[in-house]
Amino acid sequence: MTLPLCSLVLTGLFAQTPDLPARLTKTLDSLVAAGEFSGAVLLAKDGVPVFERAYGFADREARTPNNIETAFNLGSINKFFTQIAIRQLAAAGKLNVDSGLARAWPDYPNQDVARRVTIRQLLEHRSGVGGNIFAAPPGKTRGDIRRLADYLPLFVNEPLQFEPGTNQRYSNAGYIVLGLLVERLSGQDYYDYVRGHIYEPAGMARTASWTVDALPPNTAKGYTTRGVDGETPSSGPAVPNTNILPGRGSSAGGGYSTAHDLLRLLNALRAGTIPAGPPAGIGIAGGAPGLNAAVEGDLPGGYDLIVLANLDPPAAEKVARIVRGWLK
Repeated sequence: MTLPLCSLVLTGLFAQTPDLPARLTKTLDSLVAAGEFSGAVLLAKDGVPVFERAYGFADREARTPNNIETAFNLGSINKFFTQIAIRQLAAAGKLNVDSGLARAWPDYPNQDVARRVTIRQLLEHRSGVGGNIFAAPPGKTRGDIRRLADYLPLFVNEPLQFEPGTNQRYSNAGYIVLGLLVERLSGQDYYDYVRGHIYEPAGMARTASWTVDALPPNTAKGYTTRGVDGETPSSGPAVPNTNILPGRGSSAGGGYSTAHDLLRLLNALRAGTIPAGPPAGIGIAGGAPGLNAAVEGDLPGGYDLIVLANLDPPAAEKVARIVRGWLK
């Protein structure tokens, strides 16, 4: 019997990787032994887990181990949720991504920026909007940041780094602007919006931007070798990254999720249950001192890979890169 071409391709791919879980186990065991990985890994085929294991400690001081349901800081993966929120508002006719920021936000505090920057440029990191969102507000600490509006004074008066559209430079500040735009156009708090329009439709019950001093049980603490300031490399043992984090994550990053919730996200994108959601064939990552995460959807052979780590980059991205190499 002659198999259809697509079946031949899938059969060939699967024949090359029948030992994928075993290879992944061996690789992760080696990385853990070298102190290069701590976290959770989930590999799924056709949306169903075929490998899921956790390693290391969620809290080293309390000797609390990570498990497959532990929630980890996602870093910049939250930008993906912000992108979906903007897509939803555009689909609802509440904004045009190719219009200027000033049209959607007429009283934006920096009018020069608002007149020159489009929403698409913000999405694509081509706006020139810059500034350090990781600084402490004047007279306060990073821990005092609890709302998206708390981030805005950290950068809103900064001049553009380049003429919008002429360059591309990663912009956390631009995604704060997008999150605040979600609030303005939806009439909802950003955190409530993404919960109601993305997390709940996907069944992601353990995904949220919790405040750093009120993390729920079974949430991983991050550990960094970059010192208590997150910048100075240290030859000593890894230390908690708690003091580096803002009081609450944002539309630019810093929320939490689990491996199973992120698989639910990919399955929901495939099923079309998230309004205006993109296809599930995504490759997204986030990282900062003491945290690293990678999500790879619709890899060759029908695989999804989710890697969450509570160590410095590239702890999770290295694993994702290895698996992508196996799948070619």
